[in-house]
This record gives sequence, C-alpha cells and structure tokens, in this order.
Amino acid sequence: MPTQSGTVPQGASLPFEPLAQFLPAIASDAELAQCQGKKIGILIVAYNALTTLTKVLKRITPNVWANVEEIAVFDDASQDSTYELAVGMKAMRDLPKLHVLRHAKNLGYGGNQKAGYQYFIERGFDIVVLLHGDGQYAPEILSQMYAPIVRGEADAVFGSRMMQKYGGPLKGGMPLYKYAGNRILTTYENAALGMNLTEFHSGYRAYNLHALKKIDFTHMADVFHFDTEIIIKLHHQHFRIAEVPIPTFYGDEICYVNGMRYAKDIVRAVSRYRKTCLGAVCYPEFQEYFVNSPVKTAPHSVHVYAQRAVGVSDRVLELGCGAGLFSAELKKQGKRSITGVDARPEPEDDAIFDEYISADLNGGLERLQRALSGKRFDKVLLLDTLEHLQHPEALLSAAREWMEPAGAAVVSVPNIAHLWMRLQLLAGRFDYSSRGILDRTHLRFFTRKSARRLMRESGYQIVVEKATVPPFELVLGLSPNNPVVRLLNFVSAVLARLWPSMFGYQFVFVLARRANP
Repeated sequence: MPTQSGTVPQGASLPFEPLAQFLPAIASDAELAQCQGKKIGILIVAYNALTTLTKVLKRITPNVWANVEEIAVFDDASQDSTYELAVGMKAMRDLPKLHVLRHAKNLGYGGNQKAGYQYFIERGFDIVVLLHGDGQYAPEILSQMYAPIVRGEADAVFGSRMMQKYGGPLKGGMPLYKYAGNRILTTYENAALGMNLTEFHSGYRAYNLHALKKIDFTHMADVFHFDTEIIIKLHHQHFRIAEVPIPTFYGDEICYVNGMRYAKDIVRAVSRYRKTCLGAVCYPEFQEYFVNSPVKTAPHSVHVYAQRAVGVSDRVLELGCGAGLFSAELKKQGKRSITGVDARPEPEDDAIFDEYISADLNGGLERLQRALSGKRFDKVLLLDTLEHLQHPEALLSAAREWMEPAGAAVVSVPNIAHLWMRLQLLAGRFDYSSRGILDRTHLRFFTRKSARRLMRESGYQIVVEKATVPPFELVLGLSPNNPVVRLLNFVSAVLARLWPSMFGYQFVFVLARRANP
C-alpha cells in the first residue's frame, strides 16, 4: 500500500504529501515503480519555482524514490531562490538521491532539457523522466510514465491531457483558448507527420536514453518547441512512442509561453522538417535527414523515366550510385540483381546491392575494368554522373563492354541551355550552388546537341530521348502530389516536348550499342 499523506517513508526524511485526487491513481504504484535493473533518473526542469518545488518533491511516491537512481533538479538560472531552496532541502532532509545543478545563464526550456539529457546519458542511465518544477504535472504518477519503457514496450512515453481517464483538459482547468489551440496544432502535426497522437504539447515525458543517444541535439531549439522537434526526430527514426493519460492541472504557476509565437514556431518546425526531408532546403536542426540528391518521383522526372527503362528481371550496373537511393527504389519494385559503383569505401546499406565496387570514376578506370572483367549487364545506369567527370567519354566508351549485346545504357545529363540558365546569363550571372544545373561539383556542361554528339561519338545509338521538367517539388518544398506542383509539371512537360533544348531541364537517353562505333 502507498504511504499515506504526511507520513515519512522508511529510509527517507521527506514526507509524502500527495494531492487527495491522486490517491486512487497510485494504488498500483508499488508494481509499476519497479526498476527491474534499469537505471532511472528524474529530470526536474525548474525556473523560478521557489513556491512549488518543495511540493513537487513531496508528491513523488516512496516507491519511486526507492526505485530511481537519481532525481536531478536543473535550475535554469532562476531569478528567485529556487537553487538555494533545493540545496537546502538536500542538506536538511538528507536526500542522497537528490542532486541540484544550476546553470550560470538561462539556457531556455529546450536548452535546459538538452543539458539534462546529456547529463544522464554521460552517467550511463537507461531511462529519464521529464518533470516540471512548477507542479503542472502530477509527480504521483511518475511510475506510470516510465513503466512502459521498463517493460520494453516503448522508447518514449508522452503524457496526454486529452485522454479522458482524469476527466479531460477542460475539467482540469485548461483555458478554452489553450484547449482549442492545442487541438488545432495537434491535428495539423498529425496530418503533416503521418502520426496519430492525442496530444503533442504535454511536457510530461519519459525517454529511453539509448534512443535519445541516437538523436542529434546540436542545432535543436532552446525554447518551447524543442518538445515538438524531439517528437519529429523520434518518429522519423522509427522509435516506438506510447501515450498514457495524465491529469490536467492549472494552478497559480507563471506561464512563460507566448501562445502565438509558440504556434508559429510549431508550424515552422514541421515545415522545415518536411522541406529538409524533401531535399528542398537543409535546415540545421534536421540536417541529418537531408538528402542532396533525392529520388524524384514527380512525373516527367529523371528517375521516373529511368525506372520505366529497367525491367524487373534485368541485371543492373549503376555507375555513380551515391548512397544507393535509386537502386533501393528499384529493389522495392521487384527482384533485381544490382551492382553499384561509387567512390565511397563502403555502401551505406549493404542490403541494396548484390555487389558493390568502390572506384573513383575520375581517377582512371583500370581498377573498375578489372573488377567488372567478364561481367555483362542488361542495363547500365549513368544518372547524373557524366557531368561530374573530367572525361565522361572514357566511362561511356568503357560501359559498352559491360552491356549485354541486347542491353542498354540509361544516361541523364543536365541542360545548360535551359530557359532559366539563359535568363541568368542575360542578367550577367553564372553562380554555382549546392545542387541543380550549376552544382558546384559539375565539371562538364551539356546542351541537347552536345549531349547527343557525345553519345554517338562514344559508340551508341540513341533509342529513346526524353526531356525532363525542373524539380518544382524541391524548389518549392512541397509534395510532388501538391496541386501547384502537378500543374507546373504539366505545363513544363508540354513546353519541354514542344521545345526540348529551351525547356528541358535534363535529358534522359536510352542507348544501344552501335555495331561499328
């Protein structure tokens, strides 16, 4: 049975003083609080919590005190005596599990969390629970927060005030405007991220620290929407997320959240994440998810045309395969034997390729020719590769020898004479960028006429030629299925068919070997 209000649990000198409404909720606390060998820490983030911190500590159940390894108060440079109070409690009450730390300057709500998580990670903890020092979340149910992680059922547990076990948020005193804002933002985040949480905006959370170690905190926010960024990253990296019902409590604590700014930050964070994943812009807080050359899925794109040229049973050689993203797409569509070649020492994913050859296509082809000696393929892919080479004709000529007699090469090159480039030159500009036609790693530039000549002089016959459209989804940071993107693609495709050399963004060639090159 839980210790009753006002009594002092055995082995501790801090009285347990739960709120009356939570006594039924802690009836099963003895079982739920079991650590089962896990090293559990409680992180209490505190700012100007002089009047509330003592009550928060007294509301932690004796079973939780007995099972957790440490309860750390991280004072975020409070302007009152929060730190002195916590230090005094530790000394006067003889609480060896209580540790008190103070930041020399205010790190912000997110910055304080990051410091706390790093603290527990460095000390080899398994689980951490985030608790607020202002008493807004019930310490009486700490065990319910970390129990699913102890049992191995989740990597993150979020408390939800929207679940009805405790009567719902309005009954707990949540202002109507906050409730409405919470529901609107949560609906938006679920739709944008493909999730199904009942609430994104509770600050009562528990984490598996072995999962948090795989989250890059470097450029994440120091303010309140840090909570949303961490959900985005956990979801992106496929960690298991669970929710548990928690009560809503609004007392006389001071709220430091600017509601309108917070909502704006949430929408901005989700937008920046999606644009980064699409490969449109690399935002620093999500930079680990940025793909410089993503597979383009919009109609009339390079990769759509290339996929049509490759049969399910074809043996494929991809020269300049990069991270293997396009080969991975081919694998998803059916069983194919794929050999990848790139300068990387090892492939990022061994499962993509049946064979991987590390070779610098700019550093001479002798090693590659030895590795591929006697091997023949139905399709040889050189997608967005030739423009990076000093001597593209050498690789093109060598590729003929790796093709079956009835095989084909699929080649794409950018069009330096695209309308946009002509307008840039008209304005006196020739500015390199991180991607696109003027990618700063491009060494050679092609027009439709010069690309055709290169193919013929390298011993090929052009069987199919397609002009692609610009990657509007990357430029605009929108989904390929967005109506605006689809309209732009359609108009651009019509123009590219009518005048390829002017409106074609790239050219895709399907090539057959000429008998007498």
